[in-house]
Amino acid sequence: MQLDPKLLDIIVCPACHASLFAQGEELVCSGCGYAYPVRDDIPVLLVDEARKPA
Repeated sequence: MQLDPKLLDIIVCPACHASLFAQGEELVCSGCGYAYPVRDDIPVLLVDEARKPA
């Protein structure tokens, strides 16, 4: 996954507005724990597409 570090500085979780961090092929929320997929280097920040925390 090749995301610009500046992008990670400005995008937030759409569910709780906490910061996101890259983990594998996902962006994981530091607040609620939702994991958003990254497809073709494009973050898919849709709550319906997110993997819920265990």
